[in-house]
Parts: sequence; C-alpha cells; structure tokens
Amino acid sequence: MSQPFPEPSDFIETQSEVFERYLDYFRARIVEGVEELPEVELTRSRLASGWTPLQLLKHLRYVELRWLEWGFEGIDVAEPWGDGKGDHWFVEETETLRELVAALQDQGARSRSIIESNDLAAIGQPGPRWDGAAPPTLERILLHLLQEYANHLGHLEIVCELVKVASE
Repeated sequence: MSQPFPEPSDFIETQSEVFERYLDYFRARIVEGVEELPEVELTRSRLASGWTPLQLLKHLRYVELRWLEWGFEGIDVAEPWGDGKGDHWFVEETETLRELVAALQDQGARSRSIIESNDLAAIGQPGPRWDGAAPPTLERILLHLLQEYANHLGHLEIVCELVKVASE
C-alpha cells in the first residue's frame, strides 16, 4: 500500500493536516482498489445500485469539486454534477482509467491547496451549492468528505471481494 493509514498515535502538527492525510489515504486506497481489478470489471457493476468502478472514480472527483471549489470557495463551476446523467453516475465510453485517476489526483491537489489556505473554522461562501442554506465551515465539509470516502471505500472493498470470489 503506497499511502500509510494515518494512525491516531502519529504526530501530526495541525488538524488540517489530519484531514489532508486521511483524504490522501482514502483517495489512494480507492485508486489502488480500482487499479487492481481486471479490466473487464472496470465498467461492470457488481452491486444493486448499478455503479461501476470507473464511475466511482469520477464521482469522487466531482464530490471534492462540489464540496470544496463550488461549495466552500463559491467558484462558478460549469458542470458541478458532471459525474452523472439523470439519477445515475456516468462515464463516457472514451474516458479511461488513467484519465479518471489523473483527474481524481488533480482534484486532490486542488483540495489540499484549499485546505492549506484556510482555517478549519472558515465558513464557506454563499452560493448555489447550499441551496439557500447557510454555508458550513471547512471542518464540517471535510468531515463530510471523510465520511463519503470511507463509505465508498467500503463499497469498493465489497466489489473487490465479489470479483475475487467470482474468479475462483
């Protein structure tokens, strides 16, 4: 595993760095899990919800974009929901594993920059992301992102187990 789990006993100087390390860890685990799957499994769904591993990569990239750039920073984003069509995640046939991994990693770098540039108590900018509600603090957004990543990593681990069992 390329990204070590941030152990509670690890010395980490700031709370922001704690969030960054956990997000880096989850992002790396998702990428490793998808990259370990056989190519035929990348566009196949093994779960009732119907998502595919490639769709998961794209979804998580957009999750970070929506919460941190469009939401917290209030940046005008052309397609904040560009990971879906209708009620489902979507990946174009031309999008590759390599491109989706690179997009997620690039988004992770932008997320890290936002986290490092702001105090955790900073409140997000008002805008369409909040649908009229008061914007949350950066800390609350990051807690939500960690929950989202942990949830999806669990889903991906189930997919990987199902693939392994099917191939035995």
